[in-house]
Amino acid sequence: MSSWWSNFWDKVTGTERVKVRARNKKGHYVADDKSTPDVNEAYTVKRIKKKRGRPAKVNTNNTDE
Repeated sequence: MSSWWSNFWDKVTGTERVKVRARNKKGHYVADDKSTPDVNEAYTVKRIKKKRGRPAKVNTNNTDE
């Protein structure tokens, strides 16, 4: 779950949290440890920048006539 502080920080920094597969130092996927049923080690949460910007302009000039 997310706390109010995490939500606030996401708004301030312009980021969002995304759940992705965990990887080790070599880049291989990490498997889930079955001895810990309440924690899933195979997935981790990463913080990424939100995409900002204005939408692309639509060209309304018809030069095909």
